[in-house]
Amino acid sequence: MPSDGRSSSKAGSPSASRLQRAWLRRGPLACLLWPLSLLYAALFAVRGWLYRLGWLRTERVPVPVIVVGNVIAGGAGKTPVVMAVVQHLQARGMTVGVVSRGYGRRTDDCREVLGDSDPQDVGDEPALIHHATKAPVFVARKRIDAARALLASHPATQVVVSDDGLQHLALGRDIEICVFDDRGIGNGWRLPAGPLREAWPRPCDLVLHSGARPAFAGGYTATRALAYDALTGGGQRVPLATLAGRPLVALAAIARPEAFFDMLRARGLMLAETIALPDHFDFGSWQRPAATGRTIVCTEKDAVKVWRKAPDALAVPLHFAPSPEFFTALDAKLSSLDGYQAA
Repeated sequence: MPSDGRSSSKAGSPSASRLQRAWLRRGPLACLLWPLSLLYAALFAVRGWLYRLGWLRTERVPVPVIVVGNVIAGGAGKTPVVMAVVQHLQARGMTVGVVSRGYGRRTDDCREVLGDSDPQDVGDEPALIHHATKAPVFVARKRIDAARALLASHPATQVVVSDDGLQHLALGRDIEICVFDDRGIGNGWRLPAGPLREAWPRPCDLVLHSGARPAFAGGYTATRALAYDALTGGGQRVPLATLAGRPLVALAAIARPEAFFDMLRARGLMLAETIALPDHFDFGSWQRPAATGRTIVCTEKDAVKVWRKAPDALAVPLHFAPSPEFFTALDAKLSSLDGYQAA
């Protein structure tokens, strides 16, 4: 048990954590894996050539497509960026739809995310995006299939935003947004010796740093902080200040759960127990802690699944705000597209 009395339960893979640490520097493990990264890079290059030669097809839809993705493995904050972009365009009066693969879902078809959709069927991130933005969201293994289904069901859609998919070249895109967190490009090597899915730098329209301390110069920044109110499953707000002094169980199944725990502590909350689970954990086998009288607080992404097992859990939203300059640049890119009609 840690010296401050907090207990910590982690279900993540120790080997995965070791690899994540190795990706931050060019140490022995990274050097050992470096030859495999050359094979990965070669396969990636061949795939790119096949698209350029037309042997693999890039297909387009009749409205602008904005892809929000990254070149680094692991969560870099793409989903908050997607929601921020969607809400910004909605505030301009535009009708926006979202497509996603729905990573971690147990289904394999193309379907729309509805208010009562089981996150295990559509993915936790698509469920959160729909809940937060009310925009139509479609998931499919191939994002081009999701985009077509979206436009067929919602023909008034003016812009499609793709949650992830920077390397999914089958879907034509008009604007690419590459997101980085505080890790930057890590040790700068390709998978599996480093965290990069593809070489950096690479052409893209906008670079956004989602963390508090950008690892390299260039691009736009954002502020992120926890909300001052938690949410119940019924949508009621609970001020975090009312939870101060109470022993809480903090739960997170995200790429970097400690970041969430640290932000809770920065709000003055006492975490009697922290539970870190693998990203996109389905919670099917999860049981709430046996300790009685302890309130569970979790991320908004996890809440859509946790509420099915612990209806009294509280979700703490993340307020993510890209700089105004980022949105100015995005609007300019969008306005410059051939045939684009602003709202």
